[in-house]
Amino acid sequence: MKADQPLFLNEEQVRKHLRMSDLIPAMEKALIDFSASRVTQPVRSVIEVDVAGATGFFGLMPALTPNGLGLKAVTFYPSNIQRGIPTHMATIFLADPQTGTPLAIMDGRLITEMRTAAVSAAATKLLASADAKILAVLGSGVQARSHVEALGLVRQFQEIRVWSPTKEHSEQFAKEIGGTALSAEQAVRDADVTVTVTSSKTPVLRGAWLKPGCHVNAVGACRADWRELDDEAMSNVVFVDSRDGAMKESGDAILSKAKIYAELGEALVGKIPLRPKETTIFKSLGMAVEDITAAMLVYRSATSA
Repeated sequence: MKADQPLFLNEEQVRKHLRMSDLIPAMEKALIDFSASRVTQPVRSVIEVDVAGATGFFGLMPALTPNGLGLKAVTFYPSNIQRGIPTHMATIFLADPQTGTPLAIMDGRLITEMRTAAVSAAATKLLASADAKILAVLGSGVQARSHVEALGLVRQFQEIRVWSPTKEHSEQFAKEIGGTALSAEQAVRDADVTVTVTSSKTPVLRGAWLKPGCHVNAVGACRADWRELDDEAMSNVVFVDSRDGAMKESGDAILSKAKIYAELGEALVGKIPLRPKETTIFKSLGMAVEDITAAMLVYRSATSA
């Protein structure tokens, strides 16, 4: 690589330079910076794609952060599940904030997968009971697997329950992680922490199932008319990564008319009380600041190696 050319990194190269144990505290700082208005970040722009019967979404996510300057271009095609390829694919571009010089172009699929789980881990670390023992995961894709890894770094779970719309996928995932495949209700009842990582457009989690004082990381339903949680679940104490993002993109928040209690970044610095012993919901949509922060971890590691 010439000194004046950007660094190019594929997914496997990114994987060599990104560790979940480093990513969780980095995401905490990114969320704090965002809520403290130290980040310039418009809400992502999304266009719907409908070409020859293929439907999906193409999003652009730029950000100027204390760590760096960059852009993520991401595609989301739910039907890719049937094709056996990832539903989310992405590329991240980094530039020097001082000169605008391109620094790196790297695969963003793995970064999206890992930073999303790392943010949920940050929320779980802050909001879930310290003695949480039972984890329920609704979903069985890459995000489900990444969340089991990340949440296991912040809580010592003794039991993991899983559910997926496809029974075979649920059973395979449960076998991989040493968990138990159950119905959605059976998985969630009495769970201390629940994660929803599905591509469902209608609720898969009902508030009536939730154990009082539990914590939920709601990660799917990234469109304004999609739901993973019903109104009763969303009537609990709701934290978000971004208020603006939630009110534009989250069907769970918009359609339930939920009251947003705080951004996670505000809670991380103690700006608002945590509401211990109450049931908490963290609605995660993902932000460019998270992608740029994660990509800078990769870039610094790759260029120092």
